[in-house]
Amino acid sequence: MPPVNFKALRITESSKGQFERAIVSRSTDDLPTGEVLIQVHFAALNYKDALSSSGHKGVTRNFPHTPGIDAAGVVAESSNSAFAAGDKVLVTGFDLGMNTDGGFGAYIRVPAEWVVPLPDGYTLEEAMIVGTGGFTAAIGLYKMEKQGQHPAAGPIVVSGASGGVGSLAVGILAKAGYEVFAVTGKASAHDYLKDLGAKEILSRADVDDQTGRPLLRPKWAGAIDTVGGNTLATLIKTCSREGNVAACGLVGSHDLNLTVYPFILNGVNLLGIDSATFPRAERLKVWQKLATDWRVPNLERIATHITLEELDPYLDKILAGDNQGRVIVKHEH
Repeated sequence: MPPVNFKALRITESSKGQFERAIVSRSTDDLPTGEVLIQVHFAALNYKDALSSSGHKGVTRNFPHTPGIDAAGVVAESSNSAFAAGDKVLVTGFDLGMNTDGGFGAYIRVPAEWVVPLPDGYTLEEAMIVGTGGFTAAIGLYKMEKQGQHPAAGPIVVSGASGGVGSLAVGILAKAGYEVFAVTGKASAHDYLKDLGAKEILSRADVDDQTGRPLLRPKWAGAIDTVGGNTLATLIKTCSREGNVAACGLVGSHDLNLTVYPFILNGVNLLGIDSATFPRAERLKVWQKLATDWRVPNLERIATHITLEELDPYLDKILAGDNQGRVIVKHEH
């Protein structure tokens, strides 16, 4: 197909090492090589996008760059027989939006291995409300259940519950039949989290033990943690025997100060969650679960819809921890 011009958020680095954001016109000829060209209809905002947009070299090495680790749209062109023009698809993770131009541009070009067919029953918009946030939370539950987690064992705690991953973790766990304890520091989020299925609301102090004790009285059967640091340590020390704690975030801290006692005395499993490179065969299974057994009802209630031109302040909000739910960018075509 002939080249197409489109709008994209572009992050540039000045000679003084400062980073600037601007919406620019680009051409599909500017995109990297890849088997599948996708016209992006929706993208979603993630914490990693805000880091990339701020010049974080641990996320994006080379600038100028277009962030956006989530994208959903329609195949415009494909050299791989697995996909044809007109197919509805989504891409989350891998290198999209990190060092490969991402979903904050109205077109992306990626390897076929990264592309997932839109699950039956989802719209492109719903797929982005779920996006990396919901996919990450779902991998957490998927891995926990592979280790024997089940609803009858007791409640599951979700830290950072009002954020994108946390909100969807609450909804997914509730749909899967678990009793959910949601942790938030935002009083305004209590009704929102209960509407998603949280049975109890906990304060941040409830999961921030300051005693320094190596083990604490068990309070829950498992956890999905988006915070890290002492919150993660507390969740592990208060987990019941043979319980599972899925670690998938570090908005609080990347440090973890623990003894081995929770693991060798209580048999607690600490499960690392890397959604970016999750194997394709299991990736497809998890998306199928998200579209069926773990489908969160009324996804619209957790979404804020914006245009590409309205994105800039939301990048700062998510870095400051002021975001609630999921922010969805709609591209105009």
